[in-house]
Order: sequence, then C-alpha cells, then structure tokens
Amino acid sequence: MKSAYLLVDILTIFVPFLFSFHPKLLFYKTWKAFFPAVIITGVVFIVWDIYFTKLRVWGFNPTYLMGIYIGNLPIEEFLFFFCIPYSCVFTYHCLALFIKKTPSKLWETTITYTLIVVSLVLAAYYHEQKYTISTFLLMSCLLLFTSKVLKAEWLGKFYLIYPILIVPLLIVDGVLTGTGLNNPIVWYNPSEFIGLRIMTVPVEDIFYGLDLIFINLVIYQYLVNKNHIPFNNKAI
Repeated sequence: MKSAYLLVDILTIFVPFLFSFHPKLLFYKTWKAFFPAVIITGVVFIVWDIYFTKLRVWGFNPTYLMGIYIGNLPIEEFLFFFCIPYSCVFTYHCLALFIKKTPSKLWETTITYTLIVVSLVLAAYYHEQKYTISTFLLMSCLLLFTSKVLKAEWLGKFYLIYPILIVPLLIVDGVLTGTGLNNPIVWYNPSEFIGLRIMTVPVEDIFYGLDLIFINLVIYQYLVNKNHIPFNNKAI
C-alpha cells in the first residue's frame, strides 16, 4: 500500500515511454522541447501545490506514500507532474500526426470563447472556493493568451484531442481520489471546490488537467517550431 501512488506514476508513463522510440512515432526526438516544457510547467504547479497543501485545500494520505517528502509534498507528487504531462503530450503528439484535417477557424474560435466565458462565470460564481476560482481563472487566461497573443495554429487540434485525454486522466485521478481503494490517496477539502464529482473525481480536476497539459503544450510547441525539430524527415 505504501507504493500505491508511486505505482500510479509508473503505470502512467510506462507504455508512452516504451513507444517513444517506435519508428513511426519517434517522440524521443522531441525531448529537447518536452523537457524544458515539463520543468517550467512543473515549477509553476509545484508552487501552486505547495501553497494549497499548506492551506489544506488538498492533502495526501500517508498510508499510500513511501514517506519521502520535499517540503510538504511527497516525492510521488513531484513525479506526477512529470509522468502525467509525459503521457499526455506523447498522446497528443501521436494523435496530432494522424489528424490530417484541422477544424475550421470559426469552430475553434467558438470553442475558445465559450470556454473563456464559462470559466469566468464559474470563477466569479464560486469565488469563495480556492480550487475552483484558481483553476478556471488560469484556464481563461491561458486560452485568451494562446488564441489572441500566440495565435496558436494547433489550438483546434487540441480541442479535438483533449476529450480523448480526459479518459485516462479520469482513470488516474479516480485511483488517486479513492476509486477501488479504502481511502483516497489525495483528499480534497469539500469547502474549497464545487462539490460535483465524476465517480470520486472533483469536476475541477478535468480543467486542472487541461491547465497542466495546456501550459506544457504551449512551451513544447513553441520549442518544436523554434528549433525545427524533425519528425520522419519533416517538422512536426
């Protein structure tokens, strides 16, 4: 039981890591873009994590931890911010290669502004819940910055792919929040989120995951394009 969280981390990254060297995928060739992205994003989320753990917005059950801590976070939580982005960016990388037709600009813009408006409304309505307001405010800022400042061409593909990523994210988050276990590995203060759950997963986790993967992708895509990282004799 002490290795439960570590096992979740390992199982999350195991298959994506092995297939990173597949001759039709060659994800390892993009590591020079991925590693800076995951380190920068990880720092942001770890600082957020440390602060919210201190405020007891969420916390960790020592029953399922090895007992190694850095500050107030278990080592498994640090690994989480590497393993989850790795598997998700790898999956995005693979699916983006096979999606030949990108959505129309009108469709992309409609989705972007719908998400921004909904996230701002939810942040305003649930302004007393720390997890809710921080997650949705960050999401609205990210979408606005990426669409209007960066004018990212990959945004439409992201909207197609993220619903697919939600499935494994819910599985991982489900285990962490107690699905199939006697108690959750990660617990949430019920006064700090909306209270809606998908099985055992707070609904905010879906958008927290979006924030996490989105920041990784913004940096990753920027470095891939800047450095003209090749993939099968062409740029990604």
